[in-house]
Amino acid sequence: MSNLLEINNLRKSYGDKVVLDDVSFNVPPGAIVGFIGNNGAGKSTTFKAVLELVHKESGTVKLFGKENLNKEVKLKEKIGVVFDAINLPSNLTIKQLGKAFSKLFSSWNQNEFNRLVDIFALPRNKKVSSFSRGMSMKISIAVALSHNAQLLILDEATGGLDPSSREVVLDELENFAKEADHGIVLSSHIMSDIERIASHLVFISEGKITLNEEKDIVFEKYAFVDIDDSEQLTLLNKDIIVARRKHGASFTLLISDKEKLPSGLIARKVSMEEISVFLTGSAK
Repeated sequence: MSNLLEINNLRKSYGDKVVLDDVSFNVPPGAIVGFIGNNGAGKSTTFKAVLELVHKESGTVKLFGKENLNKEVKLKEKIGVVFDAINLPSNLTIKQLGKAFSKLFSSWNQNEFNRLVDIFALPRNKKVSSFSRGMSMKISIAVALSHNAQLLILDEATGGLDPSSREVVLDELENFAKEADHGIVLSSHIMSDIERIASHLVFISEGKITLNEEKDIVFEKYAFVDIDDSEQLTLLNKDIIVARRKHGASFTLLISDKEKLPSGLIARKVSMEEISVFLTGSAK
């Protein structure tokens, strides 16, 4: 099967401010793509451009191999969406939500919805307006998982959840992605969640992709290197330098292949937290 989502050279501006600058990445079947960046980096705008909620200036977006989502109405049911801002009818109870969505989605699975409501320990007869943020996120995720979607687009979907609830939600997301034709793109500031379930890592900073790689390759081959001066920097193969930070006369580098380091330079292991901080504020 081809990629569930293909984004190529996506560009978007608001006035003179470039929000997305040639953004490109894919979500292959079976993948969980961790989409990582600071607030304002371009994550939500990317999602909105994919869903055609904002107009893109250039580039292409293909969902299940097709463009123009708004002209492919049937494709919309294949996408489960959870945004940080809750968009469910607040005056309905969970029981009423199930009935409403059964009419909205031809592929609605009430049994799956009931199972998730129970697993997420949500009250069936309380109105959504009375829910905490964490409860609201869980019901949004339950809805996204209950209409036989193939692709989940999740924007900070684990935010506001307590640790035990996050574990339950992450288990469900992992199970979803195990299906051969399923995939997820998940933005989150919680690096432990990304590290646990992501198969691919895509970092974005100021509208530009700074890293797009399989997670296992990052932890196997990538490394940090501390360089004392500019002369030492010239010894390195420039092709393996992913990003760098300068500290006075010295540098810290993120490199893509520690096996290609010259002798005398010491590689440091990467961690999810450190690489996140480094890539959201580094110079190439």
